[in-house]
Amino acid sequence: MYAIIKTGGKQLKVAVGEAIYVEKLDVEAGQDVTFDEVILVSGDETKVGAPFVEGATVVGTVEKHGKQKKVVTYQYKPKKHSHRKQGHRQPYTKVMINAINA
Repeated sequence: MYAIIKTGGKQLKVAVGEAIYVEKLDVEAGQDVTFDEVILVSGDETKVGAPFVEGATVVGTVEKHGKQKKVVTYQYKPKKHSHRKQGHRQPYTKVMINAINA
């Protein structure tokens, strides 16, 4: 059984027992989080939402928060002695999926 959920402006395919990395959530590590925006649930029968499946939820436990590897951007203008180097580390939340309720 799997589901497709929407969180952080992205759509993710999740299954029970799977660890997913999502945009940072305002939930402490060790607490449960419920995703209400379920687009599709597939198991014995497939339910497709328009836009979301009514009454379907995905429950997970927050394992940790962290930052991804650094992405470096470098911009320059040739022959002008102008350049800019900037780094960015995107924060994330690791969630372990516990249950898919359809």
